Amino acid sequence: MTQRFTRQQRLLKTDEFSSVFSLRRIQANAFFQVWIKPNELGKARLGVVVSKKTERRAVGRNFIKRTARELFRREADKLAGLDLIVRAKRSFHRSEAPAARAALLRLFDRFAPCRDS
Repeated sequence: MTQRFTRQQRLLKTDEFSSVFSLRRIQANAFFQVWIKPNELGKARLGVVVSKKTERRAVGRNFIKRTARELFRREADKLAGLDLIVRAKRSFHRSEAPAARAALLRLFDRFAPCRDS
């Protein structure tokens, strides 16, 4: 497995995001909301949303996105066949990053067995 977050692993177009949002399969915790939709590609794809309302500074928004992408990259094999959108519910900084990673990992683990639905 490559250590990169490739273009094929990303949700890029508005239509791709809209189709995942419209399905409304969602799980959430204190840090994140995750939408899910099965895809026919046999590989997982990710979209990340961090609003300015959640984190005003671009540095913070980028840190949250990097954290989500890093965890997705590690767990992509378990999530094969799914399109996911991760939305940050609240900001977190480096001191809270381990708790946020654990929270997102728990959400990914909830979806891992859902591939066949």
